[in-house]
Amino acid sequence: MVPTMADNDGVDALYALVMQQLDDDQAQEIVSIPLEGKSSVADHMVVASGRSTRQVAAMAQKLAEKIKQAGFGPARVEGLPQADWVLIDAGDIVVHLFRPEVRSFYNLERMWSFEGGELKQGRS
Repeated sequence: MVPTMADNDGVDALYALVMQQLDDDQAQEIVSIPLEGKSSVADHMVVASGRSTRQVAAMAQKLAEKIKQAGFGPARVEGLPQADWVLIDAGDIVVHLFRPEVRSFYNLERMWSFEGGELKQGRS
């Protein structure tokens, strides 16, 4: 089952899976940016860090696997094998995984935060 804009339960289930998997993999500074109604790109953007390129690559590969196994279809993964910045496009959820230095440089949270919007922080 691939979630669509009309399938909020599917989007919520995919979002929960992404957040749980990142937490399980000990991602750092997990931030969720709600995009629904603000962008046609996705409903949620999740930004997180790994301690090294090895951890970032492992988290990305495992997350893409879990998304597929859960029946959400294949997620597109960009940025491997360098793994300084890996993008996982799961349709309604877009995940950016960074090494901390690269994340600080690009500062996506600031670029994508909207006036009146709120960021949801996960584990730090």
